[in-house]
Amino acid sequence: MDIAAWLLSLGLQQYEPAFRENDIEADTLPQLTADDLVALGVISIGHRRKLLAAIDALRARSDTAAISTTRSMAAVPGPAPPPAEAERRQLTVMFVDVVGSTALAGRLDPEDMREVIGTYHRCVAETVGRYGGFVAKYMGDGVLVYFGWPQADEADPERAVRAALATLEKVGQAAPAGERLVARIGIASGLAVVGDLLGAGAAQEQTVIGETPNLAARLQSLADPGSAVIDAQTRRRIGGLFECHELGEFRLKGLSGAVYAWEVLGEAMVESRFAAMHGASLPPLVGRDDELELLLRRWQQAKDGEGQVVLISGDPGIGKSRLIAALEERVAGEAHLRLKYFCSPHHLDSALQPIIARWQNDAGFVRSESADARLDKLEALLLPLGATPPLALSPERKKEQTFGALNRILDERARRSPVLILFEDAHWADPSSLELLDRLIMRLASLPVMVIISFRPEFHA
Repeated sequence: MDIAAWLLSLGLQQYEPAFRENDIEADTLPQLTADDLVALGVISIGHRRKLLAAIDALRARSDTAAISTTRSMAAVPGPAPPPAEAERRQLTVMFVDVVGSTALAGRLDPEDMREVIGTYHRCVAETVGRYGGFVAKYMGDGVLVYFGWPQADEADPERAVRAALATLEKVGQAAPAGERLVARIGIASGLAVVGDLLGAGAAQEQTVIGETPNLAARLQSLADPGSAVIDAQTRRRIGGLFECHELGEFRLKGLSGAVYAWEVLGEAMVESRFAAMHGASLPPLVGRDDELELLLRRWQQAKDGEGQVVLISGDPGIGKSRLIAALEERVAGEAHLRLKYFCSPHHLDSALQPIIARWQNDAGFVRSESADARLDKLEALLLPLGATPPLALSPERKKEQTFGALNRILDERARRSPVLILFEDAHWADPSSLELLDRLIMRLASLPVMVIISFRPEFHA
């Protein structure tokens, strides 16, 4: 077993030097514990859990092989050894394929083509690994990826779509000089049985049984070069987070019944993650009257010129966003400016991402427009507020100018009407956004502004 290739398939190839330097080989890998991984420098809890799940899968295969060998040596007649325990899972499956690979192979030397395919495989593995995808199988120029196994997450369909958009972009960069490399992708979500071992020896693999992988492969065949197509269940579970174009109804080979498909155009400009996932139909707010009344009292104080900061902490799904939505409903008829920002786990390293997303929305940016067109829109929005985009400056100077401009804009807006600032999911905020938030809070006392910050308990506000 190639340890480097195994780590690459998990999207954790950055740990390969540590594994190599500590003599971790195929026979010692199944024996690693969580403490061993910490000693190897795997500090991220998410990365440790991902590695431990994959190591557990290796142990299961090893145990099955040991049982099979023991029975063979003893020559005991009876049924075949039992397979590894299978489990039912909600799974999102991605199928990636290169367009025109046969023609490309005809133009390239076999050794060159082998290098292209290897580069393409690494590109896909690295990209989907960043979004929690598990590369299940390479099939020539096809790649089968699971989201939801070995680790499940409620956002698996969203992660798969984000991975697909990133993969389409990255594959083009893997093309050899003078050639063009384009992929197309199919994504499907559904119930499957995961964990059956098929084949023997080196050909043995852990498979997914169900319609979902077949559907993903068929949807890939519907996709235009450079695009991703998703099924109805994936479309429902990503809500309004992405812009999608309905392709219609199809009858696909090997599948019973009609299949509805959508092409993913890109990430949508949404006001909040909560709104994107729930639309206009919100569940009733139950048992939160006291908390809502507290928010309304603080809002009245803010309108009277006493700036307020309210922190809302709670576990996922407890109702933080629903409480904020209830406040929005109660004050909707009042004269005020509402500024809503939401953070994403997919933009932890993107400086000021929640603020940038808000300004893109306010400026009316549209997909595929030029940078000059966007700059014109931004200047038209900023000039009446006494600010201009900071250009041609050092990074530190640009940051200070940006922070200063945003504070001046808030002052100008607060002079016109009370301001309600909603900053959701701060546990996913990038450092620059948190720094800006700190500076805002420090100067809030005399402004008619209320800032509400929501976050999970592990975040230290």
